[in-house]
Amino acid sequence: MTVEAIGAVAAVAAPQAAPVAAVAPPDGSFGNWFAGELNAVNATLVRADEGVRQLAAGEATSLHEVMIQLEEAKMSFQLLAQVRNRLLEAYQDVMRTQV
Repeated sequence: MTVEAIGAVAAVAAPQAAPVAAVAPPDGSFGNWFAGELNAVNATLVRADEGVRQLAAGEATSLHEVMIQLEEAKMSFQLLAQVRNRLLEAYQDVMRTQV
């Protein structure tokens, strides 16, 4: 296998990547941004659940697409849980500071 062949595989796989969400809050409020991200994660979970239901009913076109949806939902939920954990830790640190 040559280096050119590996590069060709990466070029084919790149367009299928999920779009990256904006990092900065659009309206300046972290609470609104976090609520929007929570809704996006929920939509991802609902889409993955619907894919599993279609697969179980025999209506899904591709097992691979369903598995990709499940992994995206899993990763987005884990990221959301880690952000929540870090926020809780930061809040607890602030509450523990001596005045």
